Amino acid sequence: MRTTLKRKAKKVEVELLTRFDETAWGAYEEIYAQSWKPAEETPEILRKFAREEGDAGRIRLAIARHEGRPIAAQFWTVENGVAYIHKLAHLEETRNLSAGTTLSAALFEHVIDIDNVGLVDFGTGNDSYKADWMEKVRPRFLIDCLDPRQPRSWAPLAKRFLTRLAQRPSES
Repeated sequence: MRTTLKRKAKKVEVELLTRFDETAWGAYEEIYAQSWKPAEETPEILRKFAREEGDAGRIRLAIARHEGRPIAAQFWTVENGVAYIHKLAHLEETRNLSAGTTLSAALFEHVIDIDNVGLVDFGTGNDSYKADWMEKVRPRFLIDCLDPRQPRSWAPLAKRFLTRLAQRPSES
């Protein structure tokens, strides 16, 4: 990781914002739309969230440029000693520049050294890049509480019952 950063960091310029900026957000949206990521269902909600986080001083938005062209972006927030990584994307054709790695390093440095966070939360998922940065995995559990006396619980309970029934090994 350090070797990659030493070699590649000079090839991209990093802009790191701690306030919402329409131009930078536009670059983020453009990069995301052109990336391998699935399209956002409601980009206006994400923009509103980013604007509100910016107004509150919690946004950390980073854009990497190569020869002036935006090629990678990351959207984080910081609150109560935790940095949350919400979205990141890069242009696949510029993958060799490691702009995402360079952005991550700049954001980590900022949130640790300036924001003094004690934890960086990568959210859910098992994307391979996360292992490059994390020291440990924190499992998350979901508990559903369904009351069989409530009619609205019957469909989810039936679905779970049928799923378990289908997963049983057959006794032939």
